[in-house]
Amino acid sequence: MNVSSAIQRRRTIRRFKNQFVPESMLIKFVDAARLAPSAGNSQPLEYITVASASGCEKIFPHLKWARFIGGGDTPAEDKKPAAYIVVLINRNIAAKGGGHESGAAVQNILLSAIEEGYGACWLRSVDRAAIKEAFGIAGHCDVDSVVALGKPAESPITELAGDDTKYWRDDRGLLHVPKRSIDTILHKEKF
Repeated sequence: MNVSSAIQRRRTIRRFKNQFVPESMLIKFVDAARLAPSAGNSQPLEYITVASASGCEKIFPHLKWARFIGGGDTPAEDKKPAAYIVVLINRNIAAKGGGHESGAAVQNILLSAIEEGYGACWLRSVDRAAIKEAFGIAGHCDVDSVVALGKPAESPITELAGDDTKYWRDDRGLLHVPKRSIDTILHKEKF
């Protein structure tokens, strides 16, 4: 699969099949993340991989799922992610910032996951303090975000956005993801 295909196919997945994600895959995804651009090549990001059942149960309650969808969109017990990557910012390296690096790093994780047949959901609405405590994260590291992973149990569809870009589920449970058209976001040489 080429990069353009991976970008076209990548959609946020919030429903997963109950299939184990091998540690080798998680290492591959973190390795892709570590190669992302970093301001001044400071490389302030660190990662925790979580694939055990107990680890997954420890992190799941601290995640908030798709608040645009009325009442949230928390996966049912049989559709929960099979693994997670917790993205950390080491404050001994990056006193301020780190968010730009995390965006690039997480995108590398998401695209690598697609290439390997996995789905992913990048979660920034998380209880950082609870995750930090649950995983014994050192005081000099901040939780930036969490990437939930697993074999996809849904196939969201992209459609052209009108005035509203909020994603939604239809009465069959199919996730619709409106995207703005190129004509509405591209400005040539002037605004």
